[in-house]
Amino acid sequence: MPEQSNDYRVVVFGAGGVGKSSLVLRFVKGTFRESYIPTIEDTYRQVISCNKNICTLQITDTTGSHQFPAMQRLSISKGHAFILVYSVSSRQSLEELRPIWEVIKEVKGPDLTPIPIMLVGNKCDESAELREVSTSEGQSQAQNWGVSFMETSAKTNHNVKLLFQELLNLEKSRNVSLQVGGKATSRVAKDKCDLM
Repeated sequence: MPEQSNDYRVVVFGAGGVGKSSLVLRFVKGTFRESYIPTIEDTYRQVISCNKNICTLQITDTTGSHQFPAMQRLSISKGHAFILVYSVSSRQSLEELRPIWEVIKEVKGPDLTPIPIMLVGNKCDESAELREVSTSEGQSQAQNWGVSFMETSAKTNHNVKLLFQELLNLEKSRNVSLQVGGKATSRVAKDKCDLM
């Protein structure tokens, strides 16, 4: 399928096993799978209404491996918004986002303030004993990078829809927001994009 100029591209990055695919599948299809299947790269599309026109929300679910740097750079260069996912039960997964963050700055330029970027601590349903990254540590890292922050659970569907809504609410060059199942969410702004 050829890319349309009115596609809005969201790219999801993070280490292997942090739940990138689970977040995307929970959002797009409403499903969750317990088993881990490594991803090389998958793209999911959702028709949205943007500035009262039809366009496509294109979500690229990237590999957790560092074996494909050219694919990573291409995804960054084409991306309009980014979700950086770590697992709250793995400090290492948060550390692994640092080089990705550096590549985003290198490709997109040092001023990332106009680009919607969300740091996401997934698996917040994990027990306190398994948690290695506190909510405040995640918030602090997001503040350090100048990005937004949220904790999610693809397993329990906690904050998954809100994650994509808030990410699109950060978009300033176009008016974007979600509408699921024909009903507007409570935070839909005028002339924003809606998920159909």
